[in-house]
Amino acid sequence: MAIIKSILVNVLSGASATIALLTVGVAYSDRLHPADYPTLSCAGMVFPFILAANLIMLMLWIMVSWRRSWIPLLGFLVSYPAIRTYIPLHFQEEVPTGCIKVLSYNVCCYAMVDLAEHPEEAIHDYLARQNADIVCLQEDLTGKPPYTVDYSDLYPYNDTVRLALPVAGAVNMLGIHSRYPILSKELIKYDSKANGSAAFLLDVDGDTVLVVNNHLESTHLNLNDRARYHDMIRGNMNREDTQAETRMLLGKLSYAMVKRSQQAEAVHHYVQSHSRYPVILCGDFNDSPISYARRTIASGLTDCYVESGCGLGISYNQKGFYFRIDQIMCSRHFEPFSCHVDDSILASDHYPIICWLRRR
Repeated sequence: MAIIKSILVNVLSGASATIALLTVGVAYSDRLHPADYPTLSCAGMVFPFILAANLIMLMLWIMVSWRRSWIPLLGFLVSYPAIRTYIPLHFQEEVPTGCIKVLSYNVCCYAMVDLAEHPEEAIHDYLARQNADIVCLQEDLTGKPPYTVDYSDLYPYNDTVRLALPVAGAVNMLGIHSRYPILSKELIKYDSKANGSAAFLLDVDGDTVLVVNNHLESTHLNLNDRARYHDMIRGNMNREDTQAETRMLLGKLSYAMVKRSQQAEAVHHYVQSHSRYPVILCGDFNDSPISYARRTIASGLTDCYVESGCGLGISYNQKGFYFRIDQIMCSRHFEPFSCHVDDSILASDHYPIICWLRRR
């Protein structure tokens, strides 16, 4: 019996050490440049699953041999910065007076009719209830046929930037709707056919504030890709099909990851070159919290969800892709409060992310 227990402990030790090392490796995978490590840079997408495996090993050690629980605990300790980024834990606090309320929302071209009968009306009414000071929308076809969305009854200052020429009837735009005057706007130059970033200068109570709205490169998974992915994770594929599907998905994800890395660098350099202004940055990053793109853009900025949010904050609501891909960040000029993802509205494939910012 003692021999069997010894063998079991040794096997578990090897498995536990492997999982702990994987936890650390995935936690720091956002340091890898996707151009050099296209596949490994996608590792952040499996971070919650690796964390769950390490937690299971911790519970097993508590039951089998508590002295060896240091193995998964060490994995958690070394990975703590990434854990805090992925799952911050800040209890709700009262928002002080005098804050700017910022809302970012990918409205999916107001086209998610399977979620809401009239998504454009649902989103308009939602924004009216939220009463935010600055709203940044992605895929915002305000005023473009067949949609006649008009926010002029909610905001005195409204503007959009076209990101792509119409292709097969499709167009992508970034919109800003503000209580503060819009002084100027500018596209941030980088390579993309349908995505992009735009910078707006706003007059906020006499101060010029730079607001950057982003829609980084999409993963380009079509409906068939998503359907096959769902079949794969449900176990409805044979081994050969699963391997082929995994290679296909990794290929598309890696390609998009490389594109986003270049775009994130362009956005970071733009923000750095305009650091004389207070900065509010938000948008759809199309990437997980543990990613090169998020880490690059967050460099020199405060990630508002990490500093004031709680939990996973899943902002993409389609089945099988549960990530916080929408972000709000700010420069040191602001202090964030109560950043959260609002899942009370289902009119797009995203949920809005909201934060209050107080000028320091």
